[in-house]
Amino acid sequence: MSEEKPTFTVEEVDSVTPAPRARVDDAPAPRQRDYLDGFLAEKPQDIDPGQPGGSIYDGVIDALKEIFDPEIPVNIYDLGLIYGVEVSPEASVAVTMTLTTPHCPVAESMPGEVEMRVAAVPGVRDAEVNLVWDPPWDMAKMSDEAKLELGML
Repeated sequence: MSEEKPTFTVEEVDSVTPAPRARVDDAPAPRQRDYLDGFLAEKPQDIDPGQPGGSIYDGVIDALKEIFDPEIPVNIYDLGLIYGVEVSPEASVAVTMTLTTPHCPVAESMPGEVEMRVAAVPGVRDAEVNLVWDPPWDMAKMSDEAKLELGML
């Protein structure tokens, strides 16, 4: 069996025409919007403002996420200190919360700050904060975002 070796030819050229550069003017028609953009941005119709997804409820949650624990660089909502948010049909808001420990240095001021921030949410008539110690707070109540921020994930 004799194997024939392929022969190659080498072509020498003096220059090559460069590939054309892409230009904005040459771009095709504008890209169509992603079909999910409008769908994801749209809120459900006829939702009660006091229920999750409603304007008052979501505003209260956003306000709670702006309050940070002075010792831990995480907001009190993601930290798991908020046990419940209830919005009445009259737009009165009741927040049930705890603190990391009864001896927390902000035990006297934190509930007042929460009440003030929640009462400032547009549409809220009045706010009440109920501070509870049962069940006690533990690290399992923290959101994954808080755990990631603290290097626990």
